Amino acid sequence: MSEDAKTPKPGFLPIETNWFDRLFISVVIWVALSLFWFRFIEPLGLSIWICCAISAVLAAYIIRRG
Repeated sequence: MSEDAKTPKPGFLPIETNWFDRLFISVVIWVALSLFWFRFIEPLGLSIWICCAISAVLAAYIIRRG
């Protein structure tokens, strides 16, 4: 097992997290953002793929810096 998975990493999140915790937080945010997008944004004509791109960038940032 790698060192990153064992030791908590300090970051901007208000809790101590390891790599898996940050991945889980990213997935939860992705699901919440997708539901919000389907309900409020997609009826305006914007594709869900935009939401997926935003979620991927946000997940990469959270996992890297979180």
